[in-house]
This record gives sequence, structure tokens and C-alpha cells, in this order.
Amino acid sequence: MNGLRSRLRITDLLGLGLHGLRARPMRAVLSALGIAIGIAAMIAVVGISTSSEALVKQKLAALGTNLLTASAGSDFFGEESELPADAIDRVRRIDGVEQASWHATLTDLNVYRNALIDPGATAGLSVVAADLDLLTTTGTDLASGVWLNGATEQFPVVVLGDKAAERLGIVTIGSTVEIGGTQFTVAGILERSPLAPELDSVAMMGGPIAAELFGFNGSPTVIYERSADDLVGQVRDLLPATINPESPSQVKVSRPSDALAAKNTIDQAFTGLLVGVGSIALLVGGIGVANTMVISVLERRQEIGLRRSLGATRGHIRSQFLVEAILLALCGGIAGTAIGWVITAIVAGANGWLVAVPPAVLAAGVVATVVVGAVAGALPAARAARTSPTAALNA
Repeated sequence: MNGLRSRLRITDLLGLGLHGLRARPMRAVLSALGIAIGIAAMIAVVGISTSSEALVKQKLAALGTNLLTASAGSDFFGEESELPADAIDRVRRIDGVEQASWHATLTDLNVYRNALIDPGATAGLSVVAADLDLLTTTGTDLASGVWLNGATEQFPVVVLGDKAAERLGIVTIGSTVEIGGTQFTVAGILERSPLAPELDSVAMMGGPIAAELFGFNGSPTVIYERSADDLVGQVRDLLPATINPESPSQVKVSRPSDALAAKNTIDQAFTGLLVGVGSIALLVGGIGVANTMVISVLERRQEIGLRRSLGATRGHIRSQFLVEAILLALCGGIAGTAIGWVITAIVAGANGWLVAVPPAVLAAGVVATVVVGAVAGALPAARAARTSPTAALNA
């Protein structure tokens, strides 16, 4: 008999913990709510960020990261320079270049719905001459209609960017717009262009008709180039000198996919800030759990004394109140994780994203609440264990 130790079975321990929560349901719900809010905030923030990141990765996978753009920079006197008219031919001869195209802004030209529009009401739209390979090189799709071809580039035909069509009120193919006093027929409307957003707000015509009507000299404003992924860096170094051998410093080369990646990096930094805010909310919830357990210990001194009198050890009492605190936090954690996932799904659905919440994040949210519950309940549990049977019964 002397070698026997009093033991409390796990099932009994869980039963005691659940009994403590059921005895004061309103207090338990309010305490668990604090935990739930903190975890829901963290899960939602991380989930929204990862869903947005998944969309960016999906776009980059579909569009590719091997697109480079080259445009004219400034000369020694700070004035804007021009790219040579034959630059596109030289670019296409660079080893590793798979596709190359261009467009040229036609200065002093704007596109209007009709001749009655105030010339000052340009709506921020511009007019460009475009190469026939522009869509395939930039990865831009048509929303409706057709792209320019060898026949239509000879005539007054335009294709509108997404924003241009919206601002002009063009919804049907075959409508007309006015450019430089000439009526142009709309042959197509583009989708949004993620890697070449400048195409969204322009009206595009063929080079031959631009030269015939508006004196276009063939000098491109922007050159787009795609090469093999492993040769992007090499081609990037060669582009300035290839495009403008006399003044390579006047050529600016950029990688549009870098902008999408940079945006994603900024989003992640902002996510870190919001996770910090969620952590503060979780800390406040943990304090609420600790406060609830302290009050519970004070109110239940008679119960503690009775159990001690019946043979419960200090370890039993400590375990009982610690498990009760953990269960309280765990209920809040599970509820908060579910709420955070639902919020993420709602936001992702509203923006057309994929719902991409890593399972590890959901599991970490629940584990975090268990840790918070254990820490919050440690002091009240120790206090309950120190209560002597005599002092408890006298209460």
C-alpha cells in the first residue's frame, strides 16, 4: 500500500476540465471569444496574403518571367531620346531571343468617341502604332473581336485596350472612334494586360496607316522581347547596345514580372504587420483566460478543499485547473481558426483568387492557443494547488 500513488485518469481529468467550463458557460464563451478573435485575425491575414500570393504565382506561371521591355531614356541634356527605327530587327537577331515586338506612341493624337467631344476631354487615352506580334509577345488576350493583321494594318482600323474601350463607351465591335479627324473602325478589344498595363489605355493601329495619315517614322517607343528563361540576364545586358549602339546609356531596360514580384513582397511585409496586430489580440485573449481562471479559483475554494479532503493531491488540483484553461483556449482557437478560414474564403471569392491557406497555418493557430492556454492557466493552477483543505473549507 505504501508504494501506491494516487493517480488521476486522463478521462477523469478531461471530465473535470469540461465540467468547470459548463458550470459557467457565459464566462467561458466570453473568455474563449478573446482567443477566437486573435486567432481569427491571424489566420485571416495570413490566408488572404497566401491567397493573393497564389494568384501572383499563377499569373507569373501563365505569363512567364522572361519578358523584357526596352524604352528610350534621356539624352545628355535631359531631353527624351528616340529608339532607332531598325532597332527591332537588331533585337530579333540576338542569340536566345524567341519573340520581339514593339509599339510607338503617336504624339499629339488622341482618340475620341466622335467629333463632337471636347478636344480637351482625352480621358487619359493615347494612340499608338503597334506591331502585329504585340499580343503574342506581351501575353495579352483579346476580350472580343480580332487583332490587327496584314490587311487591316493598312486601313483605319484600331484595337482598343480594356480601359480605353470602357472610357470611350465601346462595347460592340464595328463601332467607330475618331483619331486625328479620321473615323477608325474598332476591330477588337483587349483583356487587361498584367505585364504591359500601358496597353490598357491606348488605341492601337497598324504602322502603315499611321505612317500614311500621321507621318509615323517607324521609331518605336517601347520594345518587348522574350527569350529563354536561362538567357534573360544575358539578353538584358545586350539589349541597350544592340538597340542603340551609339548611345546605349539612353536605353532603359526593365522586367515587368519584377513589378508583380515586388508588389507581392510589399503585401507580405504588410501581412507581417497585421500578424503582429493579431498576436496582440491573442495576447489580450490569453490575459482574459488567466483572469477567468483566477476568479474561478477564488470562487471554487470550497470545491478545492472538498477534493483535497477526499484525497486529491496538489498535482491533481494543478492538473485540473491547467486542463480547464487549455480546454478554454482550445475552444476559442478552433472557433477562431474556422472564422479566419471563412473570412479568407469570402475575401478570396470576392476577388477571384484561389483559397490558399496552408494547413500548417491552421494547425499552428490551434497549437498557439494551446500554448497560450497553458501559460495563462499555469499561475491560477499553481495558486489552486497551494490552497490547503482547512483554509478552503473555512471559506
